[in-house]
Amino acid sequence: MKQRLLLTLCAFTLLGLSLPAAQHDPTVGGAAMYPTKDIVDNAVNSADHTTLVAAVKAAGLVDTLKGPGPFTVFAPTNEAFAKLPAGTVDNLLKPGNKDMLVKTLTYHVVAGKLSTSDIKKMIKEGHGKAELKTVSGGTLTAMDEGGKIVLQDEKGGSSTITIPNVYQSNGVIQVVDMVLLPNWLLRDS
Repeated sequence: MKQRLLLTLCAFTLLGLSLPAAQHDPTVGGAAMYPTKDIVDNAVNSADHTTLVAAVKAAGLVDTLKGPGPFTVFAPTNEAFAKLPAGTVDNLLKPGNKDMLVKTLTYHVVAGKLSTSDIKKMIKEGHGKAELKTVSGGTLTAMDEGGKIVLQDEKGGSSTITIPNVYQSNGVIQVVDMVLLPNWLLRDS
């Protein structure tokens, strides 16, 4: 057995091949994200997504995001929420604003499991832009800027994917640095 293993290692070396690296679970907010867990079960462990998790709970979307999906979630960090005008998050979390909160959060979700490679392919096919229909019915425009994927919301704001392809059992999380805003949000708030 030892001899067979040694011969295999020598063959890999002579052929210039390397053994496959051990697959490591990506870390988000100081916590490992496990592809065997769903979106919610991973997100609750991320110290960078406590605001998002609180909003998902307040909106009653936990069961949906624990469902089979698949979903692509553009997940804003706590810093992204902090960049919103003062009082915006508190206003969205009020019980009377649950419908607005649900629409805002589902504006960050696209049906299907889109990796950054998938999105870049769509951008290339769209001659520099790809329109992504969100679960809320809105549109995000994806663009490749210097090798990074930037999402433009309906208000003209942009958000960059900072941690790509965090695979989940029911989809993928793409961590973003800004909260994406649909056109109607600032008019109605």
